Amino acid sequence: MRLGLALVVAVAAATTHPAWADVYVQNDRMYVGGDGSLHIVGEVYNGLDAPLGQVAVDVQVYDGHDEVAAGSGWSLINTVMPGMVGPFDIVITDADTRRAHDYTATVDYSVRSPKSQVIDVTSASLERSSQGDLFVTGTVVNRGQATANMISVVATIYDRDGNVATVARTQPEPDYLRADHEWVFVVPIPERDQTREVAGYSLVAESEEYAAVPEFPLGSTVVMAASAAGYVLLTRNSSIMRSRA
Repeated sequence: MRLGLALVVAVAAATTHPAWADVYVQNDRMYVGGDGSLHIVGEVYNGLDAPLGQVAVDVQVYDGHDEVAAGSGWSLINTVMPGMVGPFDIVITDADTRRAHDYTATVDYSVRSPKSQVIDVTSASLERSSQGDLFVTGTVVNRGQATANMISVVATIYDRDGNVATVARTQPEPDYLRADHEWVFVVPIPERDQTREVAGYSLVAESEEYAAVPEFPLGSTVVMAASAAGYVLLTRNSSIMRSRA
């Protein structure tokens, strides 16, 4: 059973939350990026019976006693359907990272009207180039009856502890997808240093009119294998991936 609440206190890489809440941060952690910026990444879980919109996360960073930095950011998913998550990546560029010891995270959101879940990721693979760059390729289909506008695909990469390693989003050009049409996407994954030990990933796609279907891919065992093209393919991890409802 998932437990949590709308106001979340997270210390270092561990999230804590009372049992009576329905919206909370999970799988979160703090790290210093390659450019020296402080990142706090994670997911907001929606345990309500209604979709969430305008999901914002505010963080305060401490050195153990005093606040040394603060930042805020939005879920990369615009509409978080019941039982799904909205990943986030809050970047603080002016933090003294040497003093960043722990942090708190507060979630704010609004309740939205339901949307049809018809933007579906039908296939995907997580690959690493011979230069060490990680990226996700796959196919999205619009199963609705009208053109989907402002299409986007969000990839969440997980580490061996099940925490979010990094997140990324991509949009097609042009950014629409007609009914019953497919789009082949590529999502470059940032923060190479944070993705050396990848244990799994999830993908969701949505549009302005339509919400995402439950996360892709379905669970399976992680396998790493070098291909003839010099890439490493990582398949799904059943201990991390969320199953299609």
